[in-house]
Amino acid sequence: MHVLKCLLVSLTLSAVALAAQAAESGALHPQLEPLRPFLGRTWKGVFRNSTPQQPMIDVARWERALNGQAVRVLHSINGGKYGGESIIRWDPERKSLVYHYFTTAGFMTEGTMTVKDGKMSSREVVKGAAQGVEEVRSTSEIRADGTLVSKSEYLKAGKWEPGHEITYREAPDARVDFE
Repeated sequence: MHVLKCLLVSLTLSAVALAAQAAESGALHPQLEPLRPFLGRTWKGVFRNSTPQQPMIDVARWERALNGQAVRVLHSINGGKYGGESIIRWDPERKSLVYHYFTTAGFMTEGTMTVKDGKMSSREVVKGAAQGVEEVRSTSEIRADGTLVSKSEYLKAGKWEPGHEITYREAPDARVDFE
């Protein structure tokens, strides 16, 4: 009986994985196609400025959303101490990829994004209290070695300063968690 139960669980998990893979390979708005290499993937990265004594680890999951009219990115840092959700979509009026990022810290951002030659560039305006950050600009790219590198800068009191830098590796078993 135990073997049969294990087989049923294994088949169920395989069916769930195949359904998720099919959803990620489904139709996508043409302007979102440059984001397809990120879809259906979970990434885990360590912030460059963290230490072994106090690591800051981010897990991010990219998904096709709203029947392919949007891309959803969920992420959490250190098991949900902080996290957020982004919805990226094509805005025909602005002729741009736009996104909204909602955080567990209570603030949100609105931004625009371009994707060219596999490199994403974005700029966003912060709405709400975010430790003095008014705007964020960032770049992200999947490198030849398969890592995803993300770098940002923050506008505070009218001056740009270095933000975070994270090198992610694909981590299919990692989970986005919230406390």
